[in-house]
Amino acid sequence: MVDTKIPTIPELAWGSRIYFIGIGGISMSGLAEIAQSLGYEVSGSDRQASERTLYLQQHGMPVFAGHKAEQLLDTKPDLVVHTAAIPAENPELAAARAAQIPTVDRAAFLGWINRRFNQVINIAGTHGKTTTTAMCSLILIEAGEDPTVHLGAELQDFQTTVRLGDPHKLMVSEACEYQNSFLKFYSTVAAILNIDYDHVDCFADLTEVIEVFTTFADLLPDDGHLVVPAFDPHVRSMLKLLSERRAQHQRPMPTLHAFGLEGDAATWQARNLEFIDGLPQFDVYYLDTFYTHLELNIPGRHNVANALAAIACAHLCGGTPEAAATALNRFQGAEGRFTRTGVYRGAQVIADYAHHPAAARATLAAAATIPHRHTWVVFQPLTFSRTEILFDEFVSALKDCEWVIFAEIFSDRETRRDYISSRQLAERINELGGNAQFGRDFAEIKAELDKRVGPGDLILVLGPEDIRRLADQLTGREHH
Repeated sequence: MVDTKIPTIPELAWGSRIYFIGIGGISMSGLAEIAQSLGYEVSGSDRQASERTLYLQQHGMPVFAGHKAEQLLDTKPDLVVHTAAIPAENPELAAARAAQIPTVDRAAFLGWINRRFNQVINIAGTHGKTTTTAMCSLILIEAGEDPTVHLGAELQDFQTTVRLGDPHKLMVSEACEYQNSFLKFYSTVAAILNIDYDHVDCFADLTEVIEVFTTFADLLPDDGHLVVPAFDPHVRSMLKLLSERRAQHQRPMPTLHAFGLEGDAATWQARNLEFIDGLPQFDVYYLDTFYTHLELNIPGRHNVANALAAIACAHLCGGTPEAAATALNRFQGAEGRFTRTGVYRGAQVIADYAHHPAAARATLAAAATIPHRHTWVVFQPLTFSRTEILFDEFVSALKDCEWVIFAEIFSDRETRRDYISSRQLAERINELGGNAQFGRDFAEIKAELDKRVGPGDLILVLGPEDIRRLADQLTGREHH
């Protein structure tokens, strides 16, 4: 059984001081903004200055570059929030603990924020969390519900990673399973979009992943709502486990809302699906009754599923058919999720966070529906452990590409492992008759693209933020 004990956070009076160690992180910077909007005095530090720390400073939050005990102690915080990556010997964290200032990790603080709201939608799953959370939020905004939103990426509509809404009414957040983070959250509505084996540095196998998602779903109150795909076999295994666990404790199952395509036994269904210039158009049916018609601006069958999940979650908290159609038909995607960064040598450049074999397959399938000449793929694996353990799945997902060039593995949370390299992925794909290369750096990758790319082509830059900077460099795009 997974431990779901939530650290105690003291009740903080309005105006209390909160210090964030690692405030420049994508989730932490958003939480800092939300905390400030709830009436707390916020400050913090990060390893180095960045666009995000500058943004927070411009919004009145003192932010230090580097970690020093005295700068934390000088702010006299009532609470210290730190990322999971901050080691115990960090001088600021050590000073806070020595001074007996309460300290909590990012996930526990997000869970504490959840509990300030009457309704909370948490959207989980191995893939699609950011896109679905963004879609759901935009539907609710269009419907006039004024949600507070916490995202794992920037959204053009927000100009940041969060939206500050009514401080007590409704919160929408993505919920990540990494290090069991989402077990510290509170939901009235939860979505599980899909389940795959990922975060191999946390989970030994798929069974463990299914177990932790079961525990997440079990945290829903008895009158809670669970939104799930009708077509995912691993989610079916999770529901069976959940049902057994609830029966054992004489608790009813949460109300289930399944989404799926035509032929799936689902509450929410996409019917009459067709792709026009690579973009999906379809009718949404709710309980076999027409709900709305959608013409998405983002490609792929996976985004049809994401849209259905978003509509289902929003519908439970005030979303309407009209709001769904208006919001989703103009949605351009969250940053780094099939982001069209511009044109290079006449080719369209698309950046996507497809860091898992299943996500890479979905992105390649989506790209295949777009009219184009040739597809050139740049891929950077994220973390050594994921590359090592899912090696064969990465090869399988990428071996049929017309051409793929690999950047070296990126990891900001693991020590370098000399025995695993992206070069091995390229070599294995070539052994199987594919067409792959290894690029030592951005300059070499760009030089290889220059030999091949022409008008009407597609360049897909797949992987973490590190490699997605290449897509911006190619097109001269800047985003904030």
